[in-house]
Amino acid sequence: MGAVLVGTASWTDKTLIDSHAFYPPEATSADARLRYYASQFPIVEVDSTYYFPPTERNAALWAQRTPVEFTFHIKAYSLLTRHPTRRQSLPEELRPPADEGEGKKGKGSPFVYASHLPAEALDEVWRQFREALMPLHSAGKLGVVHFQFPEWFLPGAESRDYLLECAGRLPDYQIAVEFRNATWVNERNRERTLGLLREHHLPFTCVDMPQGFRSSLPPMAEATSSALAYVRFHGRNTEAWEATHATATPRFAYLYSQDELAGWVPRIQALAGQAREVHVLMNNCYRDNAQVNARQLVDLLR
Repeated sequence: MGAVLVGTASWTDKTLIDSHAFYPPEATSADARLRYYASQFPIVEVDSTYYFPPTERNAALWAQRTPVEFTFHIKAYSLLTRHPTRRQSLPEELRPPADEGEGKKGKGSPFVYASHLPAEALDEVWRQFREALMPLHSAGKLGVVHFQFPEWFLPGAESRDYLLECAGRLPDYQIAVEFRNATWVNERNRERTLGLLREHHLPFTCVDMPQGFRSSLPPMAEATSSALAYVRFHGRNTEAWEATHATATPRFAYLYSQDELAGWVPRIQALAGQAREVHVLMNNCYRDNAQVNARQLVDLLR
């Protein structure tokens, strides 16, 4: 049986810090909070790198502030996963002209897509992203770069080619793939999708999430890499999942019950029989929900 490691998808969420429910009173700095988190859990997923590209300085600090065996999983920058991306998050010299825009807001939108960048600018975004993570990789603390694709990323030859392009753009790193459209794993496409990931040793991200939406995937337990199986718990807040909010946080305001977590124990154990390690990330990051459920899941797995 492979080892099972459990952690959360953030240690910096504002509602977590403001709740005063997880961090001790003396953990008042970013340094202290990370050191405390790493004393409680062996893994974490960095969410901020989805919104803004990582920096070498931050990666080096993360490596310095955590134990030797600690692992950081990095969420891929939104531009690289074909999501709308804030223009201001790009280095100034790489931003497309201000009249480039897309979608309902049209020209002048604060959001851009990878298709708005010249090929050489996009290459530079990939290069900077890759090099920023090297301090973690060199320290042996880089887990996967997690590519969460949007619901409009549909199965097809072009999309499958892009999955392999992402892996090829980060040749020194392991990527994991999360789909947000169930057609990737429907009766017609399931074996082709999982077969492609297995062939190229790319972990399929297993999810627990609200059901009944275009972005919903069923709660599958599939290991497509013998090295690592990856699981993310998004909560089951169906009322807030596709509602409009100022931030993404309300979507994840959900606390799993013991019974709900227990339902995943056989699935996680099955994954542990197929991969050397199973990494489980609680992404219900609202107040200390993720930390509470992570500890409960550890106890259940024992």
